[in-house]
Amino acid sequence: MKGTKKRGLRGRRLLGTAALLSVLAVLLSGDPPASAVPRDGASAEAPTAQEPVRARVLEPAPPAEPEEPPASEEPAKPATMLVPESEPVEDDYFADAVFLGDSRTEGFYLYSGLEEGTYLYAVGATVESVFSKPTQETEAGKVPMLDALAELECGKVYIMLGANELGWPKSEAFHDQYGKVIDRVRADHPDAEVVIQSILPVSAVQEAKGSYVNNGRIQAYNTILEELALEKECPYLNVGEAVTGEDGCLRPELTTDGIHLNTAGCKEWLDYLKTHAVS
Repeated sequence: MKGTKKRGLRGRRLLGTAALLSVLAVLLSGDPPASAVPRDGASAEAPTAQEPVRARVLEPAPPAEPEEPPASEEPAKPATMLVPESEPVEDDYFADAVFLGDSRTEGFYLYSGLEEGTYLYAVGATVESVFSKPTQETEAGKVPMLDALAELECGKVYIMLGANELGWPKSEAFHDQYGKVIDRVRADHPDAEVVIQSILPVSAVQEAKGSYVNNGRIQAYNTILEELALEKECPYLNVGEAVTGEDGCLRPELTTDGIHLNTAGCKEWLDYLKTHAVS
């Protein structure tokens, strides 16, 4: 009986020792005891206080720079200001026109048959004298041609000058002074169309005289006028082609003296203007 009690006590001590070793093993392993693991599988660690979430404050973006509109392309300039042929207009198309020029414009006024428009002309007129030489009768007396033009209402100004400048030693002076005429007309009439007419040719008889009034010189000046028309963006009328023959000279049946046009020549001039209307 006594031996039985000792074995039971020894057994309990062994069990207690085993249990203690088991607990130590668990503690040393770092795993929580099974009883500490929740049944739903959640972590057994006690919840810790979380750091407050700090919102990142973003600096406001700078306002976007307004996009510059693409540079508009300048319209291409035409290669020439030569007025093309068009359907013929009626005489009243010239009701708002002023014809400014020398003795050839006087002939156009007298012999073309056109009763519309206003005429400013003077024998011997040049791109210089139209500024300074009193030739036009007005209520205030005689005034230079451009001063008289400034007082008129008009929508188109047809200029025919250059025949009296053919003897000028420098063609650059003709170019520059003609440009001043255009500028002055535009300053006085900004809404009017300024039309440059070519210098008319001379006849073969006049050509044979060998003077400075010859078709070679006229052609050189007409080239200047065509370039000036492009530079100033003025319509250019090659009126000379209406009265030029196959030999490049003024047709003899259209002139009285080899330089000025007769009635037939002036009507050819008018027909050209009517079939080359400027817009």
